[in-house]
Amino acid sequence: MRIALITIVSGRHAHLRRQLAWVSAMDPQPHVHVVVSMGDPEIADLVAGNGRGVVISMEPTRELPLAAARNAGVAAAGELGADAVVLLDVDCLPDQHLIGDYERALLKTRSETAVISGRVKYLPEGMGEHEYTPQRVAELGRDHDARVIPQGSALAEADPHMLWSLNIAATVGTWNRVGGFDESYVGYGGEDTDFGQRLAAAGGSMWWSGLACAYHQYHPTVTPPVQHAASIARNANIFRGKWGFDPMEGWLQHMLGSGHLTREGGQWRASARPR
Repeated sequence: MRIALITIVSGRHAHLRRQLAWVSAMDPQPHVHVVVSMGDPEIADLVAGNGRGVVISMEPTRELPLAAARNAGVAAAGELGADAVVLLDVDCLPDQHLIGDYERALLKTRSETAVISGRVKYLPEGMGEHEYTPQRVAELGRDHDARVIPQGSALAEADPHMLWSLNIAATVGTWNRVGGFDESYVGYGGEDTDFGQRLAAAGGSMWWSGLACAYHQYHPTVTPPVQHAASIARNANIFRGKWGFDPMEGWLQHMLGSGHLTREGGQWRASARPR
């Protein structure tokens, strides 16, 4: 199976440099590593010299086109002969055996429309560069409380509502049946949950794996991400119009309570004057 790795990026250069080094140590190697630059002209130089790295450049936009960038990466991988794709966020470091683990999982589900969600272990703040070794990240990484970790090579069926694209895999056939990401989502929020709903609507399933591990590099976050209130509101309205319920329920309610969002006539709006 020819499995391509897809990474979308704008900024995050230190994360990308580290990821590229880890990709070069993978065994087996991905068929190709497609790096999609969302309007960042420095990405091509960062990827240059990486044997399997191919850069797809998108024009700069006011808000990051996350859904469109993932679609562009998968389309390029397919044109380069990939049978399957792994979507890996730029802040994730792949375990050496990630491609082989995903290949075995995808072969188990090859007769289905299926998305596999690999394991993600979150790394702490303050790590020194010398600590980014396979042994040390395995010791320091912590699993997310919300996900299931099956034992060994077993797969556990998951709720597609829990789909988060930072480390997932699918065959190109599954991707085409689902239709990829809905590019009407622009900016932050909702596009992953929508992809999960599209998977379910296509008769597909999502599966947890305890293997295919990636290590999430620490970076500061704001929870909920109030700095993205406008795109979260807009994307939540798109999602409700399609599926009849709200995504990101916790964030929306918290931001409503804090005054960052308002709701009128069933429509979410960013507030000009949060409390």
